[in-house]
Amino acid sequence: MPAWDHPRGTGAARILVELGVDRGLTTSECLIGSGLSRGELNDPDTQVEAGQELTIARNILHRLGDLPGLGADAGHRYTYGALGIWGYAILSSRTVRDMIALGVRYAELSFAFIKPVIEPGTDRITVIFDDAEIPEDVRAFFVERELAKIATLMPVVVGARHGVKIETSFTGRRASALRQRLGAVPLTTGARRHAIVVDTAILDAPLPQSDPVVASALEQQCTQLLALRRQRRGTSGRVRSLILAELDTSPTIESVATHLHVDERTLRRRLVSEGTTFRELIDEIRATLAEELLTIDGITLGDIAGRLGYHDAASFSRAYRRWTGRTPRHSDLARAAPVRR
Repeated sequence: MPAWDHPRGTGAARILVELGVDRGLTTSECLIGSGLSRGELNDPDTQVEAGQELTIARNILHRLGDLPGLGADAGHRYTYGALGIWGYAILSSRTVRDMIALGVRYAELSFAFIKPVIEPGTDRITVIFDDAEIPEDVRAFFVERELAKIATLMPVVVGARHGVKIETSFTGRRASALRQRLGAVPLTTGARRHAIVVDTAILDAPLPQSDPVVASALEQQCTQLLALRRQRRGTSGRVRSLILAELDTSPTIESVATHLHVDERTLRRRLVSEGTTFRELIDEIRATLAEELLTIDGITLGDIAGRLGYHDAASFSRAYRRWTGRTPRHSDLARAAPVRR
């Protein structure tokens, strides 16, 4: 299962939408195909699947382009409040060492798409940001976001002390854009990996806002929140997230089963027990996204086909007719906002 395949709160999705709106997009353009509404983003009880957040990021990149520094701009918008219980638990940690351990242990609550891995050393501890499982089209964006988020939030906890730096494999314009947004945190570019490096000399230094009693209580809440989110999810929720994440590559039930570390027969059985099938889920996602994309003036049928994982416009048109009984050119939505080839 990909490290990023976990449900999350609405904080990260809201920040992405705010980023898009500040760059001239509408909320609707940011949310197309995500299955989320403006109202749901403001509801603290809404649970967001990773695939939905990926869809929002893709909408923004599709409109604005994969601009160096765009992901870092998203990371700069984070506050500890936006991170909820996980953020407050970080703030209450006793030492830098405790903060790192708790942050990695409950990384699912941080909205991260990277996989954090702790690599101990004699004179430093390194938290590697493994990005291998992030879809390639949004990989640089989300790595930028995580690095900038850490650079924005970590000084709030550890203060102005030295001993923390960031390493990245980025070079060229992306490295320059990231450096401009990291403030006083030292950055090494062209490295073999993305990582946060902390000198062992500061690992056991007490943190200014530490409170062992509060930290213990908040960690218990982190454990309970993780269990609750996983309990609510079900197999169909995980499959929807993976389909959304890889929709443009035409995901198959075999590939999704591999991601979930189950055999195909088991996956089919679990979906049937939840009242659905893989074909129904992928058709539902594609049909919903198609209707929304058809409202955008200027987008071509070929563009829509590519977004939905079809080889060409003809394949998409046949599928659309199967779903609706109409051709996309003659749908009510298409008449309201004509689609140009």
